[in-house]
Amino acid sequence: MTNRRPFDISSSTLVKIVLSLVFLCASIFNCIQMENVRFTTTTTTKQPFVRSPGLSLPRKDMNPSKCKKEVPAIFFQYEKDVPIRGNSSTGNPNYNEIDVCCPGFKRYDFDWSKCVPDCGNKCLKNGFCLEGGVCQCFDEFVLNHRNDCVPTCPLGCPNGRCYLNGTCVCNSGYELDPTKKYCVPICKMGCGRNEICVEPERCECAEGYSRSPNHQLTKIGCQPICIPDCGFGYCSGPNKCECFPGYGKKTNGTVCEYLGFLRCDNGFQVRGPRCICQEGYRYDENTTSCLPDCGDDCDNGVCISPGICRCFNGYQRNGPKCEAICEHGCGYYGKCIAPGVCGCSITDGPFKTYQKCELGYCTSKGRCRCQTGTTRFINQCLSPDKVTTYATMHHQKLNEDFVDEFNLLIGRYFNFTDKLG
Repeated sequence: MTNRRPFDISSSTLVKIVLSLVFLCASIFNCIQMENVRFTTTTTTKQPFVRSPGLSLPRKDMNPSKCKKEVPAIFFQYEKDVPIRGNSSTGNPNYNEIDVCCPGFKRYDFDWSKCVPDCGNKCLKNGFCLEGGVCQCFDEFVLNHRNDCVPTCPLGCPNGRCYLNGTCVCNSGYELDPTKKYCVPICKMGCGRNEICVEPERCECAEGYSRSPNHQLTKIGCQPICIPDCGFGYCSGPNKCECFPGYGKKTNGTVCEYLGFLRCDNGFQVRGPRCICQEGYRYDENTTSCLPDCGDDCDNGVCISPGICRCFNGYQRNGPKCEAICEHGCGYYGKCIAPGVCGCSITDGPFKTYQKCELGYCTSKGRCRCQTGTTRFINQCLSPDKVTTYATMHHQKLNEDFVDEFNLLIGRYFNFTDKLG
């Protein structure tokens, strides 16, 4: 029996113990490194950019929103969109590099592989964040003192007061419309059917509607307008006809007529769909009747019998034609182009184009000069208090008026002419 000392260990066992201690030390060393991420401060003359500890700024030809960060080599990838890019750029095999967002940027919420500018608590809505933490508001919004993008005051907030935060507070008698953009008048008692509130406590007919000039019919309110007349039907809406029983409209037609046979009033029907009119009458396809004929001399009026024209309200007979009436006249250089509306000639020659000059008079150069107490606004003269009201209630039609005004000015210089009566 061999005598062994208490701590006598074989050589193979000793080798195993040593290897175990080496592995244990390496594991402990790596865990310590895992707790404290290594920050590199290495610089190079090929990349003249400052590198903060652990953060490498990108080169000019790289993505400017992404930087690189060194982590221990045992760093385990735990995010799909944050992959390990490879060994450390310093050449240390114990460290790897990962992509991180540079200062002033953050991970995009909907795609973590991208970095977007970071504005902190600014630009949370109605705008977008630019590089450098700058908030750029959308159109029709402005950045207020709280770094929020709020709606701006449109058209200078007519009928209201515009504050520095971009909000519009309406004057007495007005309130903001549902879009929070315009101050609209208030009619506490409300408006009738087919009416709109145009001024505080004053209603007018909506576009496409009008009141009857007959005082006995004013109580029925605003009625729709159909041009041309519906014929054998009634006007149910602006330019919308409903036909009487037994009548209808032809293909692509707007006027109600009898579709069975020709009426042929003031004439007689021959074989087939043909009507022979009496002398002084002409055939009208819409009514299938023979109507009185006044030739071309009944503009602004209606032919009531052969050769006899009755002028519309606001017009009067001047020889064979019906001409508009302007009670105050239009001066030597103007012409009455509509009831109570003067026009200034802006082109020379036999076919003249006239520019509307309401509540004003024309100069020798074809310009409209407003009367005292009124101001020029697009193509008419208005009192100052009416300008903002017109702009507020007709902001959609305003662009069309500006285009018409521009076309008239272009026609003045290039001799674009329109024939007007």
